[in-house]
Amino acid sequence: MNRRDASVWISLIVAALLATSTVPAMAQSPARDMDQTEAAVLQELNLARTNPAAYAGYVEQHKRDFKNNNMVLVDGLWIKTVEGIPAADEAIGYLRKVAPAPALSASGLLVLAARDHVNDIGPKGMTGPEGSDGRRPTERIRRHGKPKSATGENIAFRPATARSIVVQLIVDDGVPDRSHRHTIFDPDFRVAGVAIGPHKNYGRMCVIDFADQMD
Repeated sequence: MNRRDASVWISLIVAALLATSTVPAMAQSPARDMDQTEAAVLQELNLARTNPAAYAGYVEQHKRDFKNNNMVLVDGLWIKTVEGIPAADEAIGYLRKVAPAPALSASGLLVLAARDHVNDIGPKGMTGPEGSDGRRPTERIRRHGKPKSATGENIAFRPATARSIVVQLIVDDGVPDRSHRHTIFDPDFRVAGVAIGPHKNYGRMCVIDFADQMD
């Protein structure tokens, strides 16, 4: 799977939605386009990217919530996993070895691209990186700006905290190539935008769009 046009992971995620007043204000202060929970997801991504070895401790905590190996309690919901605790253990090993990556800056343009996908597929109950119009992440991102070369996208469905979102994407249960994890730690990505909103079947969904830069 090409990390430049990242995939989707059907797991868990959080709530909310926000918009700002004008396009010029958005371009000047992109962080204001995200609500508190969306901004917290970006902060959590940066916590993991800049100190992955320390972040392994949060995945260790995540292991305590497993029951019978393949059921895990996340934000009050019991979730059936594909791989169980071994996937968490594998993620911990990865975090202890991977090199830190630069912190991501907020991009209002990427927030718009991410929100497009939430507003498109959420009400329809769709999943995956492809929108109802057939557009994939890079095409959606290019509707709002021009990345230099690299783009990516992660999607998660259901629960309720920034940490749960990021831990689940890093563990990447049931995704053999761990594409979501590799997207998070891709050092080429320098900007990101997060959008969270309702989903017809899973309750809530979160889209995170990444790029090397946006003009």
